[in-house]
Amino acid sequence: MKAKMFRALLPIAIVFTMVSCSSDSSETASSDREVVTTYNYNETELKIVTLINNYRQSIGLNTLEVINHISYKSEEHNFYMIDNNVVNHDYFQQRADNLIKVLGAERVGENIAYNYLTAESAFAAWMNSPAHKANMEGDYTHLGISVTTNPETGRKYYTNMFIKK
Repeated sequence: MKAKMFRALLPIAIVFTMVSCSSDSSETASSDREVVTTYNYNETELKIVTLINNYRQSIGLNTLEVINHISYKSEEHNFYMIDNNVVNHDYFQQRADNLIKVLGAERVGENIAYNYLTAESAFAAWMNSPAHKANMEGDYTHLGISVTTNPETGRKYYTNMFIKK
């Protein structure tokens, strides 16, 4: 009796599992095609936006408008760095291609930082690096920022992306 019930329910369980998996994968794929419109900014992220825009304004450049989708892509990179215990620009081209495809970006730049306690200290490090400073002074119109704390170590990962539309 149990064997007959098992054989009868097994195909239903398999179909249910397959439907669940295909639904999850399509949600992941849609984030690569659709604009992410919500992002919850923390105090450090908001401070970095202010520091960058104040600096740009002080040298006669336009301020940059924040786009939540760029912050979302920045956060994805922070999660990648945390999950893989690395600090790098791996997969930058894929992030840039997404911003080009989804937002119509003409140009994309990226700054990363690791283990700075405050927005001011991360900003100062970028100011002291010619390549990072060039991104902050670049011909861009929009930006996104993510500062993510590794729950195991308490260390912060920063990804700041810039685009020109």
